[in-house]
Amino acid sequence: MIYLDNAATGGSKPHSVRSAVAAAMKVCANPGRSGHRLSLAHAEHVLACRKLLSDVFDGYGYERTVFTKSCTEALNLAILGVLGQGDHVVATTLEHNSVLRPLHALAEKGVITYDIVPLTDGKLEPSTIAAHVKHKTRLVCVTAASNVTGVSCDLKEVRKLLPEHVLLLVDGAQGAGHIPIRMKETGIDMLALAGHKGLHAIQTGVLLFSERVDPRPLLFGGTGSESLSLAMPNFYPDRLESGTLSYPAICSLFEGLLIVKAGHKNDLYAVTERLGEEVGAIGAYEIFSPPNHAGIFSFRHKSMSSEEVAGILSERFDIAVRGGLHCAPLAHRAIGTLPDGLVRASFSVFQGMREANALIHALRAI
Repeated sequence: MIYLDNAATGGSKPHSVRSAVAAAMKVCANPGRSGHRLSLAHAEHVLACRKLLSDVFDGYGYERTVFTKSCTEALNLAILGVLGQGDHVVATTLEHNSVLRPLHALAEKGVITYDIVPLTDGKLEPSTIAAHVKHKTRLVCVTAASNVTGVSCDLKEVRKLLPEHVLLLVDGAQGAGHIPIRMKETGIDMLALAGHKGLHAIQTGVLLFSERVDPRPLLFGGTGSESLSLAMPNFYPDRLESGTLSYPAICSLFEGLLIVKAGHKNDLYAVTERLGEEVGAIGAYEIFSPPNHAGIFSFRHKSMSSEEVAGILSERFDIAVRGGLHCAPLAHRAIGTLPDGLVRASFSVFQGMREANALIHALRAI
């Protein structure tokens, strides 16, 4: 199979990642929860992964690097753990439901209000984002790269235009591993990551955050520290990490980060540019992704539904893509692709023109 659904979950994992998971599964102690040699060794490796994450993303130290089961959980922790009564939030029309649904839930309860920033010629303009900020704005949420179109936003410019008191949350699910994201350099207060996409790991998530935020825990339970107290520890990362960590996932993320840090890249901008030209020339398709570094190419057939096209690609050509709304309804509403959504082909850095040409051939045949 030609796997082009990497924006959902990365397909083929590098050898070092697979080996790390296999090794962790052979002897998988609970990191740091016991005093024996194996538990302590695993805890050291977890700490090394925190430090590497903070290094790669220019974060605020290993203490403020928290593991979650997914990017969705990381975004919920950032939103539900920081916002309070009367806060105002600015989010964009390109945000995933992992941002929109917690905001909606808080608004339904009367805790917050929020505004959605529209697109300008299909793009997010930093000046438009800043124009939606109000006196009570506590948080601005911006995706590093749209999971629908691959469109990115100038995060540095966004931060520069925001008042000092406003926090900046970046959804790095699609951008991380594809585009540089530097927290301190850019002024990002919270960064949510999906380890299993551009970071080459198995399913896991991470939240990195600055000294300007003090997230409240969403989960309560064992941490291996201050066990006599019925209250959660008041220090990070323990305060936000109840329960057993997924050691195999953390081992995989460590190896994936080493690949990212080493600078392994493929020119996905050129891949998506070629796809736009070739598929656009067929005449039966509309293209919705500009050339982008996230490796996302979204389109629709002029007379067939997106899910039907995705089904044909899978059944007849053994090409895995995703059809539908991609959990980002406001993005589809903004670009006029409701109710059927789009077909999304998404590439990893280990793919290139060979896979693109196979997709072009199949779409010509369809």
